[in-house]
Amino acid sequence: MSQTLLPSDRDWLLTHGVMTRRVFALIADCLLIGIVGWVGALGIALFGVLTLGLGWMAFHILPWMPLVYYALFIGYAGATPGQRLFGLAVRQDADLARPTMAQALVWTLLLWISFGLAFVPFLLALITPRHRAAHDLLSGLVVVRST
Repeated sequence: MSQTLLPSDRDWLLTHGVMTRRVFALIADCLLIGIVGWVGALGIALFGVLTLGLGWMAFHILPWMPLVYYALFIGYAGATPGQRLFGLAVRQDADLARPTMAQALVWTLLLWISFGLAFVPFLLALITPRHRAAHDLLSGLVVVRST
C-alpha cells in the first residue's frame, strides 16, 4: 500500500530543521571566507612588496570576496560549502530546480542587505511556511534539506 504525501507534508520534509542548519552553515561559510580572506591578504601584501607597493591596490578586491563567494557557489553548485556541510541546498521555489546565476546574485545581494538591516528581514523565516526569509522570497528561492 503506497502513501501519498500532501503538499504540506512535502514542505515539512524539505524544510524541517532548516533554520538551525542555516545558522550553522552561515557560521561555517564565514569561517571559510575569513580563512580565504587572510590567505588572500597575505598574498596581496607579498605581491605589494614585490611590486614596490603597486600591487597593494589589489586589496580593493577583498571586500567583494563574500559577495563573489556566495553568488558563484549558489549559482553554479546550488549551495555553498557550509550549506553542503549541513545538508542544505538552495533551489527555485516553483520547481526546486537549481537557481540561475541571476537569481543567485540577487539572493546574495539581498542577503547582505538583510545583514545591514540588523537581521530584521530574517524574522520572516519564523512565520513563513517554508521558513523563507525576505531575501528568499524576493529572489524566488528556497533553502531545503538535501539529505
